[in-house]
Amino acid sequence: MKKKCSPPVPGRIQVSRRDFVLSAAAGTFGIAAGGNATPQTGREADTNRELSTAVQMQFMRPEQLEKALRNFPVVYVPFGLIEWHGRHLPLGNDALKAHAILVKTAEQSGGVVYPPVYFHEGFPKEFLVPVLTELFQRLKKTGFRVILGVSGHNVRAQIDMIEKALAPVTADGTVAGAGLWEITLSRGADSNTDHAGKWETSNMMFLYPDLVDIRALGDGPLAASMKPPDGISGLDPRKHASPDVGRRNVELASQAIGKKAWELLQSLPEDQRTFNLPAISPGHWWMI
Repeated sequence: MKKKCSPPVPGRIQVSRRDFVLSAAAGTFGIAAGGNATPQTGREADTNRELSTAVQMQFMRPEQLEKALRNFPVVYVPFGLIEWHGRHLPLGNDALKAHAILVKTAEQSGGVVYPPVYFHEGFPKEFLVPVLTELFQRLKKTGFRVILGVSGHNVRAQIDMIEKALAPVTADGTVAGAGLWEITLSRGADSNTDHAGKWETSNMMFLYPDLVDIRALGDGPLAASMKPPDGISGLDPRKHASPDVGRRNVELASQAIGKKAWELLQSLPEDQRTFNLPAISPGHWWMI
Protein backbone atom coordinates (compact mmCIF):
# COMPACT_ATOMS: atom_id res chain seq x y z
CA MET A 1 0.00 0.00 0.00
CA LYS A 2 1.39 3.39 -0.93
CA LYS A 3 1.61 6.49 1.20
CA LYS A 4 1.53 9.79 -0.66
CA CYS A 5 3.10 13.10 0.15
CA SER A 6 0.92 15.23 1.51
CA PRO A 7 -14.26 29.38 -13.76
CA PRO A 8 -15.80 30.46 -16.06
CA VAL A 9 -13.88 30.43 -19.36
CA PRO A 10 -13.73 33.85 -21.07
CA GLY A 11 -14.69 34.33 -24.72
CA ARG A 12 -12.06 33.00 -27.08
CA ILE A 13 -9.88 34.92 -29.49
CA GLN A 14 -8.85 32.94 -32.55
CA VAL A 15 -5.08 32.78 -32.89
CA SER A 16 -2.77 30.36 -34.64
CA ARG A 17 -1.24 27.56 -32.60
CA ARG A 18 2.26 28.91 -33.28
CA ASP A 19 1.31 32.40 -32.05
CA PHE A 20 -0.42 30.84 -29.03
CA VAL A 21 2.61 28.76 -28.05
CA LEU A 22 5.06 31.62 -28.57
CA SER A 23 2.93 34.15 -26.71
CA ALA A 24 2.35 31.66 -23.88
CA ALA A 25 6.07 31.01 -23.62
CA ALA A 26 6.70 34.74 -23.61
CA GLY A 27 4.17 35.21 -20.83
CA THR A 28 5.55 32.38 -18.73
CA PHE A 29 9.25 32.96 -19.22
CA GLY A 30 9.53 36.52 -20.48
CA ILE A 31 10.94 35.35 -23.83
CA ALA A 32 11.62 38.12 -26.30
CA ALA A 33 12.45 37.41 -29.93
CA GLY A 34 16.11 36.51 -30.08
CA GLY A 35 16.47 37.00 -26.33
CA ASN A 36 16.97 34.79 -23.30
CA ALA A 37 14.08 33.55 -21.24
CA THR A 38 13.64 34.93 -17.74
CA PRO A 39 11.03 33.16 -15.62
CA GLN A 40 8.40 35.54 -14.30
CA THR A 41 7.14 35.64 -10.75
CA GLY A 42 3.66 36.39 -9.52
CA ARG A 43 0.30 34.89 -10.37
CA GLU A 44 -0.61 34.38 -14.01
CA ALA A 45 -4.12 34.51 -15.46
CA ASP A 46 -6.50 31.90 -14.07
CA THR A 47 -6.16 28.45 -15.65
CA ASN A 48 -9.25 26.99 -17.28
CA ARG A 49 -10.14 23.30 -17.22
CA GLU A 50 -10.39 22.66 -20.96
CA LEU A 51 -7.55 20.44 -22.24
CA SER A 52 -6.35 21.44 -25.69
CA THR A 53 -5.98 18.61 -28.20
CA ALA A 54 -3.40 20.73 -30.06
CA VAL A 55 -0.62 19.67 -27.66
CA GLN A 56 -1.63 16.01 -27.16
CA MET A 57 0.42 13.80 -29.44
CA GLN A 58 -2.31 11.29 -30.24
CA PHE A 59 -4.50 14.05 -31.72
CA MET A 60 -1.80 15.85 -33.70
CA ARG A 61 -1.20 15.68 -37.44
CA PRO A 62 2.41 15.29 -38.63
CA GLU A 63 2.85 18.95 -39.51
CA GLN A 64 1.57 19.95 -36.07
CA LEU A 65 4.05 17.65 -34.34
CA GLU A 66 6.90 18.98 -36.46
CA LYS A 67 5.96 22.60 -35.74
CA ALA A 68 5.81 21.90 -31.99
CA LEU A 69 9.21 20.21 -32.13
CA ARG A 70 10.74 23.16 -33.95
CA ASN A 71 9.23 25.63 -31.46
CA PHE A 72 10.13 23.82 -28.20
CA PRO A 73 11.44 20.22 -28.53
CA VAL A 74 10.16 18.96 -25.19
CA VAL A 75 7.98 15.92 -24.52
CA TYR A 76 6.07 15.30 -21.30
CA VAL A 77 5.23 11.67 -20.46
CA PRO A 78 2.53 11.25 -17.76
CA PHE A 79 2.54 8.15 -15.57
CA GLY A 80 -0.17 6.67 -13.37
CA LEU A 81 -2.06 3.48 -12.65
CA ILE A 82 -5.49 2.02 -11.94
CA GLU A 83 -5.90 2.21 -8.17
CA TRP A 84 -8.43 2.77 -5.40
CA HIS A 85 -8.92 6.48 -4.73
CA GLY A 86 -11.85 6.46 -2.35
CA ARG A 87 -15.43 5.80 -3.33
CA HIS A 88 -15.73 9.27 -4.82
CA LEU A 89 -12.87 9.51 -7.37
CA PRO A 90 -12.05 7.66 -10.61
CA LEU A 91 -9.64 4.72 -10.49
CA GLY A 92 -7.35 6.39 -13.04
CA ASN A 93 -6.94 9.50 -10.88
CA ASP A 94 -3.14 9.57 -10.85
CA ALA A 95 -2.62 9.39 -14.61
CA LEU A 96 -5.57 11.71 -15.25
CA LYS A 97 -4.19 14.48 -13.03
CA ALA A 98 -0.62 14.12 -14.31
CA HIS A 99 -1.79 14.16 -17.92
CA ALA A 100 -4.03 17.21 -17.42
CA ILE A 101 -1.32 19.18 -15.62
CA LEU A 102 1.11 18.41 -18.43
CA VAL A 103 -1.42 19.50 -21.05
CA LYS A 104 -1.65 22.80 -19.18
CA THR A 105 2.14 22.96 -19.13
CA ALA A 106 2.35 22.46 -22.89
CA GLU A 107 -0.43 24.98 -23.53
CA GLN A 108 1.46 27.62 -21.57
CA SER A 109 5.10 26.81 -22.28
CA GLY A 110 5.23 24.69 -25.42
CA GLY A 111 6.11 21.06 -25.96
CA VAL A 112 4.03 17.95 -26.57
CA VAL A 113 2.25 15.56 -24.19
CA TYR A 114 2.56 11.82 -24.78
CA PRO A 115 -0.50 9.69 -23.88
CA PRO A 116 -0.64 8.48 -20.25
CA VAL A 117 1.41 5.41 -19.33
CA TYR A 118 -0.59 3.13 -17.01
CA PHE A 119 2.35 1.06 -15.77
CA HIS A 120 3.86 1.51 -12.32
CA GLU A 121 6.70 0.44 -10.07
CA GLY A 122 4.77 -2.62 -8.88
CA PHE A 123 5.41 -4.39 -12.19
CA PRO A 124 8.65 -6.42 -12.44
CA LYS A 125 11.24 -3.73 -13.15
CA GLU A 126 13.56 -6.10 -14.98
CA PHE A 127 10.91 -6.18 -17.71
CA LEU A 128 9.32 -2.74 -17.42
CA VAL A 129 12.42 -0.53 -17.24
CA PRO A 130 13.80 -1.73 -20.62
CA VAL A 131 10.40 -1.09 -22.21
CA LEU A 132 10.36 2.47 -20.84
CA THR A 133 13.95 3.00 -21.98
CA GLU A 134 12.90 1.94 -25.47
CA LEU A 135 9.99 4.41 -25.35
CA PHE A 136 12.33 7.22 -24.31
CA GLN A 137 14.83 6.23 -27.03
CA ARG A 138 12.07 6.44 -29.63
CA LEU A 139 11.09 9.89 -28.38
CA LYS A 140 14.73 10.91 -28.66
CA LYS A 141 14.88 9.62 -32.25
CA THR A 142 11.74 11.64 -33.00
CA GLY A 143 13.78 14.77 -32.26
CA PHE A 144 12.81 15.67 -28.71
CA ARG A 145 15.68 17.21 -26.75
CA VAL A 146 14.04 17.12 -23.30
CA ILE A 147 12.04 14.19 -21.91
CA LEU A 148 10.13 14.70 -18.68
CA GLY A 149 8.50 11.67 -17.05
CA VAL A 150 5.88 12.99 -14.63
CA SER A 151 4.09 10.66 -12.25
CA GLY A 152 0.79 11.36 -10.54
CA HIS A 153 1.42 8.22 -8.46
CA ASN A 154 3.39 9.85 -5.67
CA VAL A 155 5.75 7.16 -4.43
CA ARG A 156 9.54 7.46 -4.63
CA ALA A 157 9.93 4.11 -6.38
CA GLN A 158 7.94 5.47 -9.32
CA ILE A 159 10.48 8.27 -9.85
CA ASP A 160 13.40 5.86 -9.41
CA MET A 161 11.90 3.68 -12.15
CA ILE A 162 11.51 6.61 -14.56
CA GLU A 163 15.01 7.92 -13.91
CA LYS A 164 16.56 4.48 -14.32
CA ALA A 165 14.81 4.14 -17.67
CA LEU A 166 15.98 7.62 -18.72
CA ALA A 167 19.64 7.16 -17.76
CA PRO A 168 20.82 5.32 -20.91
CA VAL A 169 18.92 7.81 -23.10
CA THR A 170 20.49 10.94 -21.63
CA ALA A 171 23.97 9.46 -21.12
CA ASP A 172 25.46 10.93 -24.32
CA GLY A 173 24.53 14.50 -23.35
CA THR A 174 22.43 15.19 -26.45
CA VAL A 175 19.14 14.92 -24.56
CA ALA A 176 18.16 16.00 -21.05
CA GLY A 177 15.50 14.43 -18.89
CA ALA A 178 14.10 13.98 -15.39
CA GLY A 179 11.54 12.05 -13.41
CA LEU A 180 9.16 14.09 -11.26
CA TRP A 181 5.92 13.94 -9.34
CA GLU A 182 3.43 16.46 -10.64
CA ILE A 183 3.98 18.60 -7.49
CA THR A 184 7.72 18.03 -6.97
CA LEU A 185 8.56 21.56 -8.12
CA SER A 186 5.50 23.45 -6.85
CA ARG A 187 4.89 21.87 -3.46
CA GLY A 188 3.86 24.36 -0.82
CA ALA A 189 0.85 25.92 0.87
CA ASP A 190 -1.14 26.08 -2.38
CA SER A 191 0.19 22.99 -4.17
CA ASN A 192 0.42 19.53 -2.67
CA THR A 193 -0.85 15.97 -2.85
CA ASP A 194 -2.41 13.23 -0.75
CA HIS A 195 -4.45 10.12 -1.46
CA ALA A 196 -8.04 11.02 -2.41
CA GLY A 197 -8.16 13.70 0.28
CA LYS A 198 -8.28 17.48 -0.09
CA TRP A 199 -5.72 17.79 -2.89
CA GLU A 200 -6.56 14.94 -5.25
CA THR A 201 -10.27 15.53 -4.84
CA SER A 202 -9.79 19.23 -5.59
CA ASN A 203 -7.81 18.39 -8.73
CA MET A 204 -10.63 16.23 -10.03
CA MET A 205 -13.31 18.76 -9.02
CA PHE A 206 -11.53 21.30 -11.20
CA LEU A 207 -10.40 19.10 -14.10
CA TYR A 208 -13.12 16.44 -14.30
CA PRO A 209 -16.07 17.53 -12.12
CA ASP A 210 -18.40 14.96 -13.69
CA LEU A 211 -16.16 12.15 -12.42
CA VAL A 212 -16.41 13.17 -8.76
CA ASP A 213 -19.23 11.91 -6.52
CA ILE A 214 -18.54 13.41 -3.10
CA ARG A 215 -21.88 12.02 -1.85
CA ALA A 216 -20.42 8.52 -2.11
CA LEU A 217 -18.38 9.27 1.04
CA GLY A 218 -21.52 9.61 3.14
CA ASP A 219 -21.77 11.74 6.28
CA GLY A 220 -19.92 9.66 8.86
CA PRO A 221 -16.26 9.76 9.95
CA LEU A 222 -13.63 8.52 7.48
CA ALA A 223 -10.99 5.96 8.41
CA ALA A 224 -7.59 7.67 8.67
CA SER A 225 -4.25 6.85 7.00
CA MET A 226 -5.67 4.93 4.03
CA LYS A 227 -7.23 2.28 6.25
CA PRO A 228 -10.33 0.32 5.19
CA PRO A 229 -13.06 0.84 4.35
CA ASP A 230 -12.32 4.33 2.94
CA GLY A 231 -8.68 4.13 1.77
CA ILE A 232 -8.12 7.89 2.01
CA SER A 233 -5.28 9.97 3.44
CA GLY A 234 -5.07 13.68 4.04
CA LEU A 235 -7.69 16.24 4.99
CA ASP A 236 -11.36 15.25 4.68
CA PRO A 237 -12.31 16.17 1.10
CA ARG A 238 -15.92 16.83 2.12
CA LYS A 239 -14.74 19.78 4.19
CA HIS A 240 -11.57 20.95 2.46
CA ALA A 241 -11.75 20.16 -1.26
CA SER A 242 -12.97 22.63 -3.88
CA PRO A 243 -12.54 23.39 -7.60
CA ASP A 244 -10.65 26.60 -6.71
CA VAL A 245 -8.09 24.66 -4.66
CA GLY A 246 -7.65 22.28 -7.59
CA ARG A 247 -7.33 25.09 -10.11
CA ARG A 248 -4.56 26.78 -8.13
CA ASN A 249 -2.74 23.48 -7.63
CA VAL A 250 -2.87 22.73 -11.37
CA GLU A 251 -1.79 26.28 -12.17
CA LEU A 252 1.28 26.21 -9.92
CA ALA A 253 2.33 22.68 -10.90
CA SER A 254 2.05 23.35 -14.64
CA GLN A 255 4.01 26.60 -14.42
CA ALA A 256 6.80 24.96 -12.40
CA ILE A 257 7.13 22.01 -14.80
CA GLY A 258 7.29 24.38 -17.76
CA LYS A 259 10.09 26.31 -16.10
CA LYS A 260 11.97 23.05 -15.47
CA ALA A 261 11.58 22.02 -19.11
CA TRP A 262 13.09 25.31 -20.25
CA GLU A 263 15.98 24.97 -17.78
CA LEU A 264 16.75 21.44 -18.98
CA LEU A 265 16.75 22.55 -22.60
CA GLN A 266 19.12 25.39 -21.77
CA SER A 267 21.41 22.94 -19.96
CA LEU A 268 22.24 21.19 -23.23
CA PRO A 269 25.06 22.29 -25.57
CA GLU A 270 23.77 24.98 -27.93
CA ASP A 271 23.95 22.66 -30.94
CA GLN A 272 21.72 20.11 -29.18
CA ARG A 273 18.79 22.36 -28.27
CA THR A 274 16.81 22.13 -31.50
CA PHE A 275 14.79 19.59 -33.44
CA ASN A 276 17.34 17.51 -35.36
CA LEU A 277 15.38 15.69 -38.07
CA PRO A 278 14.82 17.04 -41.60
CA ALA A 279 11.08 16.54 -41.17
CA ILE A 280 8.33 14.46 -39.59
CA SER A 281 7.75 12.57 -42.80
CA PRO A 282 8.33 9.11 -44.31
CA GLY A 283 11.99 8.70 -45.08
CA HIS A 284 12.90 10.49 -41.84
CA TRP A 285 10.29 9.34 -39.28
CA TRP A 286 7.48 6.82 -39.06
CA MET A 287 6.40 6.00 -35.51
CA ILE A 288 7.18 5.90 -31.80
